[in-house]
Amino acid sequence: MRTALVSQSLAAVVLLLLGGRIPLLAAPPTRDPHSPGYVAATDLPDGTLPPATAEGNFILGPTHRPAPEMLVNTNVPQGTVYNFTIRSADSKFYPGIARDPGTFGTPDPTDPAKLLVTTSHPAPYTRKVAVYVPQQYIPGTAAPFIVGADGPDHGLFTALDNLIAEHRVPPLIAISIGNGSGDAQGSERGLEYDTLSGKYAEFVEHEILPLVEQRCGVKLTTDPDGRASMGGSSGGSCALIMAWYHPELYHRVLTYSGTYVNQQWPPDPATPHGAWEFHEHLIPETPVKPIRLWLEVGDRDNYNPNVMRDGFHDWVVANERMAAVLAARGYHYQFLFARNAGHTDRAVKQQTLPEALEWLWQGYSPETK
Repeated sequence: MRTALVSQSLAAVVLLLLGGRIPLLAAPPTRDPHSPGYVAATDLPDGTLPPATAEGNFILGPTHRPAPEMLVNTNVPQGTVYNFTIRSADSKFYPGIARDPGTFGTPDPTDPAKLLVTTSHPAPYTRKVAVYVPQQYIPGTAAPFIVGADGPDHGLFTALDNLIAEHRVPPLIAISIGNGSGDAQGSERGLEYDTLSGKYAEFVEHEILPLVEQRCGVKLTTDPDGRASMGGSSGGSCALIMAWYHPELYHRVLTYSGTYVNQQWPPDPATPHGAWEFHEHLIPETPVKPIRLWLEVGDRDNYNPNVMRDGFHDWVVANERMAAVLAARGYHYQFLFARNAGHTDRAVKQQTLPEALEWLWQGYSPETK
């Protein structure tokens, strides 16, 4: 542990010398799920998952084998996937920005929680959208759906083929939306996913969902209990942001390595610590919202991965704090701490996504909606 922290300190010195160029990355330290201050959690036998009805905190063992539902099964009905692209020129919400290649930003000398980015500028983009429509969808009916960030996500589509056939989730439409390019502060992806506001959910509502209905010949439910959002990293924090700022639109959220840290740019004085505010102020100080949340973090998840040393950039601590405040406020949630896992760990997602989706849709009765 000490060696890892020394490496982080040396990396920080190098980064300061870079003067705003893109940061170098140091290997994150491995965290112990039983560390002081972490939530009390149940250790699971290696290779097992908690029941899809269980709430609370759980620790996965180090072996992550793919769930059988992540494998294509030609013996079950196969959904249809529609693909199309969207240009920034056609968006009233996101006309497009980008950060110059090879650049990042520098901490504000008066406030380490602010990043100064001088190389971001208007720039066009195109984004891919992939829409999965299950074979069981009945034309003309209002279908429940899940919106996913950083798409297309073909693993999600495979899982849904199998879960829907087994009646473990309702016949969901999955709308997998690519980001507008780049990452972190000063990029289009960062602007879309890390901004604490209702804007991204409004973009989806007004610019994506009508296209899905038009191009795919489906009808999407307006019932927030039949709408979910999901994502990993900043896409995960975006998924919660969608439901938090528009609970009348979304009630169900699934996140891997959620970026509940300080990535918001431009800074907003109303939420000065970005998505860290969720567990610092927003959830503890706001009346409980009708949100059901599944979240995961890895023991080697991100730890101070850029030039900012503001104390708000430890993904493990952020997700641990999320679990604590969700429990304190009485939210329905399931939190998995995965051993032998990095940031948005693919093996962990392959192991857990089917169970996570089944947990997410507990309590939904499509026949009554």
